[in-house]
Amino acid sequence: MTTERTLTGITTTGTPHLGNYVGAIRPAIAATANANNESFYFLADFHALIKCQDPELVHRSTTEIAATWLALGLDTSKAVFYRQSDVPEIPELCWILNCMAAKGLMNRAHAYKAAVAANQEAGADPDFGITMGLYSYPVLMAADILMFNAHKVPVGKDQIQHVEMARDIAARFNHHYGDTFVLPEAQVEDSVAVLQGLDGRKMSKSYGNTIPLFLPEKQLKKHINKIKTNLLEPGEAKDPDTSTVFQIWQAFASTEQTAAMRQAFADGIAWGEAKKQLFELINAEIGEARERYNELLASPAVIEEELQKGAEKARQFSAPLLQHCREAVGIRPIG
Repeated sequence: MTTERTLTGITTTGTPHLGNYVGAIRPAIAATANANNESFYFLADFHALIKCQDPELVHRSTTEIAATWLALGLDTSKAVFYRQSDVPEIPELCWILNCMAAKGLMNRAHAYKAAVAANQEAGADPDFGITMGLYSYPVLMAADILMFNAHKVPVGKDQIQHVEMARDIAARFNHHYGDTFVLPEAQVEDSVAVLQGLDGRKMSKSYGNTIPLFLPEKQLKKHINKIKTNLLEPGEAKDPDTSTVFQIWQAFASTEQTAAMRQAFADGIAWGEAKKQLFELINAEIGEARERYNELLASPAVIEEELQKGAEKARQFSAPLLQHCREAVGIRPIG
């Protein structure tokens, strides 16, 4: 059976939360057990600079996200786990692809269009506050993907457009300079849970409604107690399908535990009791990893060593491909 290559980037602009764990990290780590899958996971610190100009936050987030993946059991011998900025071939390829990327294509990027629309609504200049980083973000993402000739890119629905842009840019390069890049495909996993946050909306840093993954036990309990619920009393039946508490429970529970909690909702479980059980369920799953996470944060040299090993592995793929691209476009020794 042929090997398929998948690639996932994690932007280093915040602390990992339960939604990141359930939606991206847990399934990605599980995928490394598939012998027919080559997994590339990277810390997208260049991407972070587009929306965060706080150097300490970018650095801290990079450390926390790397520690999270390692603490949760990512086997770096079965995956390529690297920091984007440690692979100099990526920004160089980005420039080459910039010379292939149509401006009209970039004009249609959702993030750019949304920023322009927000400016127009506010009565400002359409391009107020918009950097070239935001505008050409899809080209850097294309470089990330094409650098390793990934076949599949697991993304949320909001990122499908960027993978399609990478295909367009790759196809244009291949047409001009000969077959070089695999045309990647977006992989949207509808079965992967999108967790609701404290306020019932999608759990997201931008909404400020997250439950950080490795909070100390007391803090985790406090955050879970903040989850928005309705005013139904103990003994009154509750609807699990409209409940954030039940939705998060389902993401961590077995089939049997899910069925038991559904019945408990029908029987009128008190919200306080449901939240207590949710805390115990989550804490049981992440408790050991939390200890390992704290150990890693106390030993940053261990994290750095793993990232340097990952960069070395990544460059075994990126260096020859970039050399091929340079020669293809005519950048080669004279003589």
